[in-house]
Amino acid sequence: MKVQGIILSAAVLLLLHPVSAVKSGDFKTCSQSGFCRRGRAIAARARDATASWKSPYSVDASSVSVSSEEALITAKVQSSLYPDVDFRLEMHVEDDGVVRVRMDEVSGLRKRYDEAADWALVKEPTISSDIRWTAGKKAVSAAYGAGVEVVLEYEPLRVVVRRHGKEQVVINGRGLLHMEHFRTKETPVANEEGLDEQDVMTSLKANAWFEGEDQDAYWEESFSKWTDSKPKGPESLSVDIDFPNHGHVYGIPEHATSLSLPTTTGDDPFFTEPYRLYNLDVFEYIASSPMSLYGAIPLMHAHSAESTVGVFHVVGSETWIDVAHPSPMSSQTHWISESGILDLFILPGPSPDDVFAQYARLTGTAALPAHWALGYHQCRWNYVSSDDVRGVQKQFDEADMPVDVFWLDIEYAEEHKYMIWDQKTFPDPINMTNDVAAFGRKMVAIVDPHLKRAEDYPVYSAARDKGLLIKQSNGEDDFEGWCWSGSSAWVDFFNPDGIEFWAKLFDPRPGKEWSWTQSTEDIYIWNDMNEPSIFNGPEITLQKDAIHYGGWEHRDVHNINGMPLVSAATSTGLIQRGDVRKRPFVLTRSFFAGTQRYGAMWTGDNLGTWEHMAVGIKMVLSSNIAGMVFAGSDVGGFFGNPDAEMLVRWYHVGIFSPFLRAHAHIDTKRREPYLLTEPYKSYVRNILRLRYSMLPVWYTAFRENSETGRPVVRPHYAVFPQDLNGFAIDDQFFLGSSGLLVKPVTRPGVTEETVYIPEDEVYYEYFSHQTYHGSAEGKNVTVPAPLDRVPLLVRGGSIVPTRERPRRSSSLMAQDPFTLRVALSKSGAAKGELYLDDGVTFAHRDGALVWREFIAAKTSKTTTIKSRDLAVEKPFAADLAIYDPANAFSQSIKNVRVEKVIVLGLSGKPSSVMLTGGGELVWEFEEGAGSAGKEERASVLTIKDPKVGIAQDWEVKITL
Repeated sequence: MKVQGIILSAAVLLLLHPVSAVKSGDFKTCSQSGFCRRGRAIAARARDATASWKSPYSVDASSVSVSSEEALITAKVQSSLYPDVDFRLEMHVEDDGVVRVRMDEVSGLRKRYDEAADWALVKEPTISSDIRWTAGKKAVSAAYGAGVEVVLEYEPLRVVVRRHGKEQVVINGRGLLHMEHFRTKETPVANEEGLDEQDVMTSLKANAWFEGEDQDAYWEESFSKWTDSKPKGPESLSVDIDFPNHGHVYGIPEHATSLSLPTTTGDDPFFTEPYRLYNLDVFEYIASSPMSLYGAIPLMHAHSAESTVGVFHVVGSETWIDVAHPSPMSSQTHWISESGILDLFILPGPSPDDVFAQYARLTGTAALPAHWALGYHQCRWNYVSSDDVRGVQKQFDEADMPVDVFWLDIEYAEEHKYMIWDQKTFPDPINMTNDVAAFGRKMVAIVDPHLKRAEDYPVYSAARDKGLLIKQSNGEDDFEGWCWSGSSAWVDFFNPDGIEFWAKLFDPRPGKEWSWTQSTEDIYIWNDMNEPSIFNGPEITLQKDAIHYGGWEHRDVHNINGMPLVSAATSTGLIQRGDVRKRPFVLTRSFFAGTQRYGAMWTGDNLGTWEHMAVGIKMVLSSNIAGMVFAGSDVGGFFGNPDAEMLVRWYHVGIFSPFLRAHAHIDTKRREPYLLTEPYKSYVRNILRLRYSMLPVWYTAFRENSETGRPVVRPHYAVFPQDLNGFAIDDQFFLGSSGLLVKPVTRPGVTEETVYIPEDEVYYEYFSHQTYHGSAEGKNVTVPAPLDRVPLLVRGGSIVPTRERPRRSSSLMAQDPFTLRVALSKSGAAKGELYLDDGVTFAHRDGALVWREFIAAKTSKTTTIKSRDLAVEKPFAADLAIYDPANAFSQSIKNVRVEKVIVLGLSGKPSSVMLTGGGELVWEFEEGAGSAGKEERASVLTIKDPKVGIAQDWEVKITL
């Protein structure tokens, strides 16, 4: 590419964006961030003052008002630091028991950013009309639900949520709440005229006990070679949120660390910094650190054996969070944000499932993805030509390995002008895409948000001419920075016209304005670098004083920036581009609360190391409990050249991640799985086939998430919330409600693995049918883990539907038969679900679907297995008014049958296996094996071709 007369190669750009271990000096610590320093200093002064410390914030009791229509509390909040500054608080309880607390500065010199909730929330929550507030001299309170009480205490201001009298969440219990009010640079004390210098200094000294004696980075601050101007002055927000009876806290992704968040105020040398939420391009990130990464979801769960609660603080600015565990049964947190208002949702639980549902009602659930998107995605930086893409596809087919999607990184685009093909290397993009689509496959092309500043690039020139670009701090000139395109500009996606402009770009049909006509509906989009990443910016991102639509500074909206690009713009464009609306697929690196409604995410530029393989599992679990369920890590690691053992193990990790993609850096060796030598090549082929056989399980788990908010992959505390032994487990997990328990191997040289069973139930090894028995206290068992096998157990009481026919891609499986694995519990029962639709369109919202429940029940010597229509009783879409069992989709698969039923754990050999309304079925039985005191192999009954349709009601009776 040409920039200022110089041809910039990828090598030169890599100098701007160096590929090496993360340089900590490129990114701020709390001590280098003025508002974080100030917030932590308040906490330090509070600790030093101990019992004498008191919050300066209180509620004016005479101002408390309760709306008779909405049960909304409003009140004036006073600060003894600045009594003339007006703060207002609103508090209400929503229909599902969630408590919302909002506090803002009103009638000040300026307005604080208060639009973060507009992006995060799926809709404005409904205030409960059943709540009755009781106002007293010292507090106002309300009791509701199963023993829940919420209290607003006046002096000092404190919000407490209790359940059965026990404190669950306490806001400002340690007196760290501070909303820095707007002021002028010349007069540090707002709204006080005519003060001489001595008066000002006296006022500052009087408030030094809380705010400190210095105006620390109030109006500008420097980091490295950059200076951040702060024309609005200090506006940070600090608040302590404590969980007095919960010893574990989870969430606030994205961080590379354990699921149960370690303390940041203790002696661990790797966790002396607060957890930072500030979306950044951190290549080769550290595998155990509180450093900020690419996404930010300000949601935290707190958990104990008695209850689970959550807090969701809707703020889009940079935020630091200190975590402490003063005792094994309590947790304290301190949230420090650069700007915005206090907009806090308290999720009262009391179970993990309740918290998932409460958060989902606020921010929505993941959109049900296209079925093909759950298959295997093959990517690298870069497939260099259309012939290269065809060659990769050919070699996958020759190796008999399934794959659904091929990806193109930045080199497909001429001079990195996205959506403009390089005609030298990709002369026939439509034919290339059609060649891929002929095998039922799709393509994904990267479209980064930076636009090359070139007159011959119509995307840039049109956005500039329409005034849709982010502005410099003066609010007039377009911002210019450096990224892969060289000198670049950025569309302002907070501008509604910017969203509409971007969405129209993806329509391949010719129109009045430029659009990507050299594409097809089989090309989907990867939005990378959308933190935004700017190579010559502070911390490799955009200056905070840049200006967005509405006059807001970038500091106010930084963590939200990737969301309107993915959600409102790219996703909308993909849906609207065809005559028949199809589900979009958009991968994003940057994300915020609510992004789950529109796309998938991955954990960024990881390394090909065992440590990064292991932490990727924890990061995916953390994202899942925070609603961002369509998540995964790059298989093999983005950087490095993993050996064959590591690569095989990483594919095991990958197939049990909701999003499955292999990716590699431009400097790595080619490592497509067909290049492996034997036996590793066959290992990976079988691993991928295992993923494809379980696509019905994955799709059903996504359906459940879309309705309930429950994660697609679930940590132990979410499934067994009262099991103390499981609260910190994050290296094994459950796949939806399927009963599948997996523990990927993430260490070299391992041939067996320890798996924790949390209950007194039988678990079956998926491949060998070996049985493992837990106990009421929990039990560790040793499971074989040769390189060709992942430790995978089926929980007794589960029925797992799979499709066992090997195919090239998932779309070719649409008419394939099913196998049902019936893993009987100790009591001889089991159940499972299967959800199906066309996997492409939105017809399921109109009832074009199949949703079955399979039930096994035991009575005396008879075990009955039956299938029933769940959709008749539970229409899964909220807007699904009418469901017809004979809907168009159901009719399209009326010939799809159950080809095999495998029953594990029968107590003896059957005397007959009958189809109700039919005759004796063909079956085989294998006795269980084992000896006293040793684990056994379960008995296996295999029913061959029971001659029933997957979409039909049927019943099979097994008589011993």
